[in-house]
Amino acid sequence: MTTDRQRLAVAADTAAISALMRESVLALFPRSYSPEQTASGAIHIAHLDPLLIEDGTYFVHEADGEIVACGGWSRRAKLYTGSGDHGDDARLLDPATEPARVRAMFVRQDWTRRGLGRAILDSCERAAADEGFRTLTLMATLPGVPLYAAFGFTEIRRVDIPMPDGITIAGVEMQRPITT
Repeated sequence: MTTDRQRLAVAADTAAISALMRESVLALFPRSYSPEQTASGAIHIAHLDPLLIEDGTYFVHEADGEIVACGGWSRRAKLYTGSGDHGDDARLLDPATEPARVRAMFVRQDWTRRGLGRAILDSCERAAADEGFRTLTLMATLPGVPLYAAFGFTEIRRVDIPMPDGITIAGVEMQRPITT
């Protein structure tokens, strides 16, 4: 029997989370992106922002002690890891006027379509609501769009996300009101 649970990530999880992110990108991106984009994403998107763990806003889902899904939210201005570093990335958002950010959602390929992404999104929504946020926003890569749409996110705009190596990856900015 498999024992599984969702919990907040801790610093000791960093290596396992990073490996899961990379594995997920390499397995799922080829459905939507070129080999060059997939390789770039594995380097620049599959990268954990340590502030998510430090802030206590990043979740992992374990199955028999192995991390098989991860994701979180942020009360900070940075929308996604691949966006590079900007001066106000660490700025705290105003819950009354700005949306909380959903960040770094990844599921291992053999664990997709089991409700883990939805469970993590539920936890993100509840936690953001508890801090007074009324809206969630995110930058989705193409493989994630169906999950977010099923959760009630709507497309704001499509963008080309520039990676530090000059490769661009199509993304979709999405948003939804918090209903919790």
